[in-house]
Amino acid sequence: MDKGILTTPEICEETIKIGIKKGVKTMFYQTLILAILAGAFIAFGCFVSIVGSHGISNYGLSKFVAGTLFPVGLVLVLICGAELFTGNTLLIQAYMEKEVTLFQFIKNLVTVYVGNFIGAFMSAVLIYLSGLLLSNDLKLGAYVLKVASYKGSLSFLNALVSGILCNFLVCLAVWGSYAAKDVAGKILIVWVTIMTFIISGFEHSVANMYYFSIAILAKIDSRIIVASHLSADKLESVSVFNAIGNIIPVTIGNIIGGMLLVGLAYWFVYVKMPRDKDNSTKEKY
Repeated sequence: MDKGILTTPEICEETIKIGIKKGVKTMFYQTLILAILAGAFIAFGCFVSIVGSHGISNYGLSKFVAGTLFPVGLVLVLICGAELFTGNTLLIQAYMEKEVTLFQFIKNLVTVYVGNFIGAFMSAVLIYLSGLLLSNDLKLGAYVLKVASYKGSLSFLNALVSGILCNFLVCLAVWGSYAAKDVAGKILIVWVTIMTFIISGFEHSVANMYYFSIAILAKIDSRIIVASHLSADKLESVSVFNAIGNIIPVTIGNIIGGMLLVGLAYWFVYVKMPRDKDNSTKEKY
C-alpha cells in the first residue's frame, strides 16, 4: 500500500528533485511568470490578514486573526504552483548535490526575487485603485500606514534576526508540505507553521514588498494620513528609502534561515552524514 506521507530522508530526496526541476528544467520566462504569481498570492495573503485584523484592539487576538488568514498566500503558492523566493532557498540542497550549478542557483533566486516584487507591487497598485483602503472609515488605510511605519523603523539587526526566524518557519512549512501526498495534508502543515510565523511577528521579504508598496501608495491620500494619527517622524519611516533599509536585512535573514537552518541542516543530516558513513564502512571492509 502506498504510504500517505514521506519520511524525512524521502523529503530530502524530493526537495533535491524539485530543486533540479526549478534550477535546470524550468525556462526563464516560466520562472518569472510563476514568480509574479507568487508575489500576488503573498500580497493577497497580506491584504486579507490586515482586513480581518485591523479593527481588533486586543493585540493577541489581532495577531491570531491575522495568522489565521495570512497562510492562504503560501497555500496558493504550493497548491496552485508558483515560485517564491523564500521557499526557493531550499535549492541549496540540489546545489550541494552538484545537480544545479552556482549560476543556475543564483539565476533562479534573482529571477524569482524580481518576479515576486513585480507581483507584490502590481497587487498593491490594484488594491489601492480599488478604493478598499478607504474601508471602515479610512481605518484600513490608516492601519496599513502603521504597519509599514513599524517595519520601516526596525534596526538592521532586528530586521535581520526576524528575517532568519521567519524563513526558518516558512521553509519548514515548504519542507513539511513535501511530506504529505494529499492536498489536505499539505494545507494543514503549511497553515499551522505559517500561522506561527505571523502571530510571532517575524519579517518576510516578499510580504514586506507588498506592505511598503501599499503603504507608500496610501500615503498619497491625505485623508488616510490624517486618519492614521501618526506623527511626522513615523510617517517619514514610510518611504522607499526605509523600505529598502528594511527589505535588505530581511532578505539576508531569509536566506540564512532558509538555506542554513533548514536546507543545509537537513542535507547534512540525511544526505552527507549517511553517505560519509557508507563510504567509511566500505573503506573499512
